Amino acid sequence: MKLLDVLKIAAQYLLPKHAVSRLVGYLAAAEAGAVTTWLIKAFIKRFNINMSEAEFEDPAHYKTFNAFFTRKLKEGLRPVVAAPDAVALPVDGCISQLGDIQYGRIIQAKRHDFSARELLGGDDDLSDQFQNGKFATIYLSPRDYHRIHMPLDGELQSMVYIPGDLFSVNPLTAQNVPNLFARNERVACVFKTPYGPMALVLVGATIVASIETVWAGTVTPPAGKLVKRWDFHGNTPITLKKGEEMGLFKLGSTVVCLFPPNMLEFAEHLKPETETRLGQIFAQLNNTSAQ
Repeated sequence: MKLLDVLKIAAQYLLPKHAVSRLVGYLAAAEAGAVTTWLIKAFIKRFNINMSEAEFEDPAHYKTFNAFFTRKLKEGLRPVVAAPDAVALPVDGCISQLGDIQYGRIIQAKRHDFSARELLGGDDDLSDQFQNGKFATIYLSPRDYHRIHMPLDGELQSMVYIPGDLFSVNPLTAQNVPNLFARNERVACVFKTPYGPMALVLVGATIVASIETVWAGTVTPPAGKLVKRWDFHGNTPITLKKGEEMGLFKLGSTVVCLFPPNMLEFAEHLKPETETRLGQIFAQLNNTSAQ
């Protein structure tokens, strides 16, 4: 590994990541007029963001940096694969890893893996549903659209907030920080679909100012010190259709998707470093008979 990369990783261990992230969140929520517009324009240029895709193309439209970062796309720009046996990609991003959950372990990068149980907050009953199933980890870069959508129709069963660190989740860090996705702060959302359970785990990162869901609003911050669980059984059902928005990041991060055994097979063209586009084919269901 290059010396500069070593220093970048070492700096993350020393950085007061929560404090920095919350400060950035405060600044990103500020309405600073011309300063905000200047910052947005600089960000667009730095990350080569295609504003022609945005619902509002003019940077001056956005009163805060957060409003720009969580911008919506033009209606119809990301059509959702309609075939009943097709699972849709939930985000614009890049595949980090995908494959089988083996012996309860999920591949993070070469020489690194982590526990599905730990990822889901230490809940055996929850993690057992995905034992020997499938996973996919998708990284959202700063230039990407940062709203997360449903791969399948689903009814919300539970949500778990798991406190943790806030390391960066970029490829360099994923390759060099052990247990990364199971040590960072995260929100696990578990759904019942017509074909089996599905979990979408929204993983925080350095300067991720907020993780939100459409049913609960802001889940973090404030950051907690204890695992928190919400059970939606017996309540008025919260149901979302394939392609509907389910949450967002204010500043970017990663989504880990979990599926049970024998439910689906990922699309053959998907592999690490493959770019993803919301709504395109993610996987094929093995059996479209509702459970």
